[in-house]
Amino acid sequence: MKPLLVGVIGLGHLGTHHARAWRKIEGVELAGGYDPSATARERARTELELMPYEALEPLLDRVALVSIAAPTPAHAALATEALRRGIHVLVEKPMAAKPAEGERMLAAARESGVALYVGHVERHNPAVAAALPHLKSPRFIEAHRLAPPVNRGIDVDVVLDLMIHDLDLALLATKSRIVQVHAVGVPVLTTRVDIANARLVFESGCVANLTASRISRDKVRKIRFFESKEYLSIDCLHRSVEAYSLAPGGEDPSSDDWMRRIRPLSIPVPDADPLTSELRHFLALRDDAPRSWRETETALEALRAAEWIGRQTIPLAELGIPV
Repeated sequence: MKPLLVGVIGLGHLGTHHARAWRKIEGVELAGGYDPSATARERARTELELMPYEALEPLLDRVALVSIAAPTPAHAALATEALRRGIHVLVEKPMAAKPAEGERMLAAARESGVALYVGHVERHNPAVAAALPHLKSPRFIEAHRLAPPVNRGIDVDVVLDLMIHDLDLALLATKSRIVQVHAVGVPVLTTRVDIANARLVFESGCVANLTASRISRDKVRKIRFFESKEYLSIDCLHRSVEAYSLAPGGEDPSSDDWMRRIRPLSIPVPDADPLTSELRHFLALRDDAPRSWRETETALEALRAAEWIGRQTIPLAELGIPV
């Protein structure tokens, strides 16, 4: 059987990870990568032993599937070109800079009948994958996603850079649409919002409080879910789950000592690499494109929520600070 030819578009930090991960998967051959930067192409040639392409079209002529790890503003144009050629596309999060671009990408995938999937890698974090099936009807969600300053991702604000992960997870957990958003955010080190907090209300009645910062001293990636009789805390960074359930009470539960009814809930977390799991999941979606579109709809809804939050945060120019 001939190997599946795969290309990587964008040969920076994330593209490098994609290239290395694809090489671990059986039945796949990495055909090459495209990047407009000569420096990135040369690094791919020497460090990854990857065939670099100076133009996109020759790479697309060879492959059946691509990973897009280019800067966010370029996602829509790159993905749409590949989709219209009948090429399956995995695009890094966020799927696009604007929801309208994401809608065009999804329409192009449907028109060509190929898979489109957004690389929200936290979906494939083994701790998340182990914990989410235990949720029934979350009533409150609290997330903190904090990171020290880095040069990557600053082409977008912290909502699209970091909070988008927890927006996606909240939508997956609640299976409900967002009906209210209250958000604040300010720029600190860049010209875009670097720290933000959003309070979301879902149609189900669930409330979520999400905080994202890229100016933190320490890295934190935690999300907690509260239900009527269950609590789950997921540490995405350390890939662990802490969970508790409330045991049934007696005939008159109001008189029980409910603290004694709290029981630890064991949720084993397998040892798995999230990016490799994501790529394997995407490969399976080639044979079920409609499922990929449904899963991409959730990512698109997260992008819409991010835009909603972005309208309520404060651009630097509006603060009267010279850019």
